Amino acid sequence: MTLLELQDVRTHFPVETGFLLGRRAGVVKAVDGVSLRIARNETLGLVGESGCGKSTLARAILRLAPLTSGRVLYDGTDLAALSKEEMRARRLKIQVIFQDPYASLNPRMTVYDAIAEPIRAHRLAPRREVPRLVAELMDQVELSPRLMRKYPHEFSGGQRQRIAIARALALRPECILADEPVSALDVSVQAGVLNLFAQLRRERNLTLLFISHDLAVVRHLAHRIAVMYLGRIVETGPTARVFENPLHPYTTALLSAAPLPDPDAEARREIRLPKGDPPSPLNPPGGCAFHPRCALARADCALTTPDLVEHEPGHSAACLRTKC
Repeated sequence: MTLLELQDVRTHFPVETGFLLGRRAGVVKAVDGVSLRIARNETLGLVGESGCGKSTLARAILRLAPLTSGRVLYDGTDLAALSKEEMRARRLKIQVIFQDPYASLNPRMTVYDAIAEPIRAHRLAPRREVPRLVAELMDQVELSPRLMRKYPHEFSGGQRQRIAIARALALRPECILADEPVSALDVSVQAGVLNLFAQLRRERNLTLLFISHDLAVVRHLAHRIAVMYLGRIVETGPTARVFENPLHPYTTALLSAAPLPDPDAEARREIRLPKGDPPSPLNPPGGCAFHPRCALARADCALTTPDLVEHEPGHSAACLRTKC
């Protein structure tokens, strides 16, 4: 059963120039026609290079970024049509975990206050029950409740991210949008946080949109993967199929960039990185946005914008060169 559905979502930002910024220089199409479905209790990994629009898409879902057009349906309800009060109530069901654990916590608030704040704001429990709930949440994210009176600067990056996870869980959400929650952490800490996400998803039956620029990070967490490039989804499918048989050249390049843990296999593997740098979102190329960097590109790739087409059951790609 679909819990979260995006229908042709677009978020465009006008760019102005001039002395008083009164002359429009163009439009940045940060998200340009994204359609996705996430089933209840499913984890969807959204991957792509920095700047491709992943975080903007997550913010647009929560109405933290403007929705230029399209629809965001949560359990059948169009979030864009809700009033501020209705959206406030809906946010009990959808929570977000941001990338930087150093910036997402108020340095003047203790851990107790940071986790208790959403419980108090939404009046989810009597005042006397709040300390117990905070202690339970800290225990669930594997932090000692004895630390609840400390401040964020007294914790490591991994511990701060666990605090942010506990704060998101305080409202007992059904869906969590995790915006690159491990990219600011040391590699040695990432595995622990990823295992925590997997455990919480099972225990709480969470629906998870997990955003990352690293395919390897989401490989063991996501049921399905959606690959994003310059504001558009270029491939989506079950995780195992995307890794075993990538259909889009950009996905192949992302997989090629991921190092292998076996030194011998790493020495033998063929690295197929895309040519050049990503184009400016203010002046994207015509046709397929990836064609200037693609080794398979032909003349028609510069003229035709490919649609997302299903080539295998549940496995789709937006590429004119992909064959069934």
